[in-house]
Amino acid sequence: MSHAKFMEKLLEGVEVEWKALVEVAKIKHGKDWKSLGIGNVPIYGSGGIMGYVDTYSYDKPTVLIPRKGSITNIFYVESPFWNVDTIYYTEIDDTKIIPKFFYYHMKTINLLELDTGAGRPSLTQAILNKIETPVPPLAIQAEIVRILDAFSELTAELTAELTARKKQYNYYRDQMLSFEEGQVEWKPLQKVAEYEQPTKYLVKTTNYRDDFETPVLTAGKTFILGYTDETNGIYEASKTPVIIFDDFTTANKWVDFDFKAKSSAMKMITSVDESKVLLKYIYYWLNTLPDEQADSDHKRQWISNFANKQIPIPLPAEQNRIVAILDKFDALTNSITEGLPREIELRQQQYEYYRDLLLSFPKVEGETALRIGQG
Repeated sequence: MSHAKFMEKLLEGVEVEWKALVEVAKIKHGKDWKSLGIGNVPIYGSGGIMGYVDTYSYDKPTVLIPRKGSITNIFYVESPFWNVDTIYYTEIDDTKIIPKFFYYHMKTINLLELDTGAGRPSLTQAILNKIETPVPPLAIQAEIVRILDAFSELTAELTAELTARKKQYNYYRDQMLSFEEGQVEWKPLQKVAEYEQPTKYLVKTTNYRDDFETPVLTAGKTFILGYTDETNGIYEASKTPVIIFDDFTTANKWVDFDFKAKSSAMKMITSVDESKVLLKYIYYWLNTLPDEQADSDHKRQWISNFANKQIPIPLPAEQNRIVAILDKFDALTNSITEGLPREIELRQQQYEYYRDLLLSFPKVEGETALRIGQG
């Protein structure tokens, strides 16, 4: 059945009304939580759960919409919660719209297009209230929710399996890289690994586009900031792989593709002598170390902390064996081109496709309401 015919059959004889968000839900502000006691009620901010308290601000099904910060983080919550001032909650009129249907619709809205912040991303109540929402009959809404829930549950099951495999992988990695004193030689990390600042490879423009060729790397979780068309000052990691090390958070990535850099807060780590100590072995060993950084610690971590850490150095043949095994584990748990990550990515794409299809309602001819920010 074609997509058009599927929607036609689902909506056969049904007229879908479009309403402004303010007509189906009331947006409510969050409050400070610091005076509350510790409990089991989650505290939500725009970044997600921040902690737990002993009272709630709302206890009915709702959609949480960020006010500032990570404005694309929308949450559906059915149990009691507290929300701080960086995120709104919604009192949803369930005689008009099913809360979960409202959530799925809000996930189709490109909230970045509604950003009013000059610096930190922000969403105002006035702007959000104008978002147009399709309101089909409740029975149609329920059927759409049922279909999309099935896709979401499959993705959640795969994600849970991947989490379990990652724990297993981390356990075997830590076991393989644990050595007793006297079993192997130990050396300060700075004796086997050296660093280079990314100064020569810093990108000069911020004109990033997905159709440009060279990725721009930054320190931290974002990692690939975008893609540039600059052709000078490219680090050829396809020839000489490096470890990208965030000098403040200590997060690190293995990079074997050409790139330019955005952040001077990262160091590019290579092996002093690859024939004696494999860089990939150093990378895997680095990821066995516990997170020692305090939130208030703004020191450059490589020189002040990591350079003097003692790393075990087995014979090159043993390093090669360890790396070969861990490469296979890593591909199964982290590669987006194979294993479970690839399966999850495909299922997520399938879910988003059908979500957008199921929520693409035709508008009555002559109707003047606008679908704000929907893409």
